[in-house]
Amino acid sequence: MLSAEAPLDPLGERLSRLAWLRRQRVDYLLLAATLGLLLLGLLMVYSASQFIISGAPAYWFERQLLWATLGLIALIVTARVDYHHWRRFAVAALGGGVILLLLTLRLGVAAYGAQRWLQIGVSVQPSEFMKLAFALYLADWLARKGDDTRTLLYGLAPFALLTGLLLTFILLQNDLGTSLIIAILAVAVFFTAGANPLHLAGALLAGGALYLAIIYETGFRRARLDAFLHPLPPGCAAANSYQICQGLISLGSGGLFGRGLGESIQKAGYLPNPFTDSIFAVIGEELGLLGCLTILALFAVLAIQGYRAGRRAPDTFGALLACGITTWLIAQAAINIGSVAAAIPFTGVPLPFVSFGGSSLVTSLAAVGVLLNIARQGSAERQARHTAD
Repeated sequence: MLSAEAPLDPLGERLSRLAWLRRQRVDYLLLAATLGLLLLGLLMVYSASQFIISGAPAYWFERQLLWATLGLIALIVTARVDYHHWRRFAVAALGGGVILLLLTLRLGVAAYGAQRWLQIGVSVQPSEFMKLAFALYLADWLARKGDDTRTLLYGLAPFALLTGLLLTFILLQNDLGTSLIIAILAVAVFFTAGANPLHLAGALLAGGALYLAIIYETGFRRARLDAFLHPLPPGCAAANSYQICQGLISLGSGGLFGRGLGESIQKAGYLPNPFTDSIFAVIGEELGLLGCLTILALFAVLAIQGYRAGRRAPDTFGALLACGITTWLIAQAAINIGSVAAAIPFTGVPLPFVSFGGSSLVTSLAAVGVLLNIARQGSAERQARHTAD
């Protein structure tokens, strides 16, 4: 018989820890910001897509509602499962993601000038799942490296090789926007892990030069750069500037409070992709500046709480994973909103939680679940230290 001082067996200790974690406080601000964006997104997908299919105004909304349901299930699962559990699948997740990217290059469905979808009963976008898989792998790999991250041979060189290879697979799909998001995610995690700033600066200069070369060597990307420089041709007549021009008209038509929900004129045949890449423009027209600021405020809350979860994480792996997930979501939101507002050259990426898109929505919600779990365990550790003191 064990004495009162005897340690718990491993199973008992694990069960005790799980019971303890369930009693810890949920990060309600992070959860509320995510659910707020999701609800606004569902509302705006319905409004922005109601004229796309004649006689079926709710067609795209019903599909987004299904994806949102699946995404919320994923969020609940990842929020309840100890984030350390996913660490053992980091290599498998990365390998599986690479295989899916290669399959997409070979068998993928092309649309809007890019080949980034796989048809497997439903249309999925493997590069969306790769964002979470790569964040998980980088967090695990760099946490194990420790001080070697600062070296050229064992830090920067393998990091640049791995990231460059992954970005190449995505760029071959003609998906510049997703490649930028993954590049920003990777740099943020590498820097947070303790990378040598001089090494990182050199890698950023080389990577930036490469991206500029890709833009100038590709006709339609040069056209997008020209559209960025000349976003408002008379009558939106220039084909290159048409989407940006219509988006700016849509944003400018909303004023302070907007035309009213469902009252957008631009979505009725003028604004391309009103319920996907350009949904922020419809928000501006229907809900006005107030609606746009609400979206920005919700993403600001998500950023603050996400990085706070990383800062308070109980270990390096959790800190790096929270940094990667938060940076990915905020960078993607910034690229989408910046493109619509002509603050940066246009590149098509969905607005997280808001734009229509099943792969993006499910993956993003699953990632927030992981953030919630990291925040919960960080809170538990802080509480334990406070109690011990």
